[in-house]
Amino acid sequence: MSISSWEILNDFTNREVPRLGRRLFRLGLSGSFGLDEAGCREALERIQYVFWSPLMKEFTPALRDALARDRERYAVSAGPLLGYFPGAVRRAAEGALRMLAVDYLDVFQLYWLGRMSVFTGPVQEELVKLRDEGKIRAVGASIHNRTRAGKLAGNSILDLLMIRYNAAHPGAEQDIFPHLAMRRPVVVAYTATAWRRLFRAPRGWKGRVATAGDCYRFCLANPHVDVVLTGPRNVAELRENLAAIERGPLSPEEMVFLREFGRTVHG
Repeated sequence: MSISSWEILNDFTNREVPRLGRRLFRLGLSGSFGLDEAGCREALERIQYVFWSPLMKEFTPALRDALARDRERYAVSAGPLLGYFPGAVRRAAEGALRMLAVDYLDVFQLYWLGRMSVFTGPVQEELVKLRDEGKIRAVGASIHNRTRAGKLAGNSILDLLMIRYNAAHPGAEQDIFPHLAMRRPVVVAYTATAWRRLFRAPRGWKGRVATAGDCYRFCLANPHVDVVLTGPRNVAELRENLAAIERGPLSPEEMVFLREFGRTVHG
């Protein structure tokens, strides 16, 4: 590999994320889909950004051990299962600190803003207090409402947005990404495979379908996306996804295919 090719690949797979204070590998890990403890341990040898909750029983011991070895290597995101009241938000943050045996969380985020959590004044005040106390370093939210997400990107306390973005649902390109320049919150993409719909040919489609690697590379091709989450079910899928990222950026032909295929899947 030439020096210039190596630099392109390095920039594609890794990125400085100032709000999290780290250079991160751009594939993040969610333990939501059944990856066993051994697989989690293998994943953490390479992956740094971690989406974690106390419900991820197989993930917790592996993550706790990794953090004990090298806390500054990882960026850990957690949040309250339901974020309606300030007290519940604080209890969830402090409970996560105890479970992971750490002094701070890199990201503490409200889940599915507007459904599983609210962005009231008291909840925001509690999040800011936790950040000021050093118990969390960044405030985040996952959100499906793209119009609202765009407004929050431009003006809010949020340091991070976790958003749906994939070849079948690229609307963030119009509704969210143009609003990032004012404050540049971290952007974490999830549902990269459109809940695996991008693996199946829609009615009338005669060509090939997307692979998981295609989906992750599509997300990372957008310069506004800092990290894309993967949720492998087993070690084989984990290794396949990691290998796909190492292929680097999509070619123009691959991008044309994915956009056309995504439009067909969507509708």
